[in-house]
Amino acid sequence: MAGPVEQQIHRDPALFYWILLPITIVMILTGILRHHLSTLLQTAPKRLPLPKTSEQRSLMRAQNLRTNYMQISKSSFEKRKEWWIGAAKEGKFLADPEGRGKGRPNPMSDPAMMEGMMGMMKGNVAMMVPQSLIMGWINAFFSGYVIMKLPFPLTPQFKQMLQAGVGTRDLDVRWVSSLSWYFLTLFGLQPVYNFILGSNNAASQMSQQMAQAQMGQNPMGGAEDPDKIFNAEAENLEVVEHYYILDGVEDRLLARLSGASS
Repeated sequence: MAGPVEQQIHRDPALFYWILLPITIVMILTGILRHHLSTLLQTAPKRLPLPKTSEQRSLMRAQNLRTNYMQISKSSFEKRKEWWIGAAKEGKFLADPEGRGKGRPNPMSDPAMMEGMMGMMKGNVAMMVPQSLIMGWINAFFSGYVIMKLPFPLTPQFKQMLQAGVGTRDLDVRWVSSLSWYFLTLFGLQPVYNFILGSNNAASQMSQQMAQAQMGQNPMGGAEDPDKIFNAEAENLEVVEHYYILDGVEDRLLARLSGASS
């Protein structure tokens, strides 16, 4: 029984030199430019005021106590928990005790929040403007070209991703259009950027999106009421059921030794 007939397309070899290679080189150069532009636009972080730093460290202390409570005895844990919860309920850890109970602070009045928002806007400009220009360039000069064929089989679900801009329903899914090659290089050049610029680079589209998604995750960054955060952490500490990892360690050791000797 004869197997399925493989679809063949007579593709001009010059497409490699005039479309695929130029798009790849432009994408690499754009990533290098984006890295240096992001470095120039990046502002040095300012040192937080001492009360704000103390507020953050106090919250971190409670979180570390709640996470590593099993490494200290129950009496030590109860003393630390009682002291921290009492101080948190009295508002001793707050950077601005007078503003307690007034709700969320206005982000526009916080210089640190404004600076973070400006940094995010700069990152968006450095990321979106070059990609918009490249996409327009590809749509204007290279739209509708089929430039390469992948050497491995794929399911039909990849057709929309690999053949963007090519309106042929019966084309084999392994053929890649010029516009799809742009998207593949957009998200697949991270190893090249790591080789040229080092692992800590700002050239990758995905790494920039992840960094921007992580901005503002600091629980004391001003987006929430600090008093509510401390009260929530106090409630989390109150419900912790303590156990000590060294309780019964002698019996466990003797049982293990006796089992090994037998």
